[in-house]
Amino acid sequence: MAFKWKDRYSLDIAVIDEQHKKLFEIGNRAYDLAILNDSYDHFDEILSIVNELLDYTKYHFEYEEELMKKYNYEGLIHQHNEHAFYVDKVTSLSQEKIDANQQKSVLDILDFLSEWISSHILISDRKYVDAIKQK
Repeated sequence: MAFKWKDRYSLDIAVIDEQHKKLFEIGNRAYDLAILNDSYDHFDEILSIVNELLDYTKYHFEYEEELMKKYNYEGLIHQHNEHAFYVDKVTSLSQEKIDANQQKSVLDILDFLSEWISSHILISDRKYVDAIKQK
């Protein structure tokens, strides 16, 4: 299991933490594909992960942005721009030639999720959580 939830990822907002945990589940499914050393075609599984990741990314970011609006978070525009960057990145994963290089596609998914966790959840999301808790 490559993506293991740790307390340090928690933002202490239960619904957001549950949504972030869902991303870990998607990451673990991608990791399971990455470590397979077989010659089978996993196109459908990879495409399913990418599509789920795209749908879930949009859903999650919309939820976060609504929360930020509710609390008048002044960094909303920055967060929105960051969210748009991540959605574009997932969209580009879905448009890659998955069938041509399945291993690369899976590694790109894992790289994307690792970046999201280390940069967005641990740094950017903490900023809005701190602002919300102060209100």
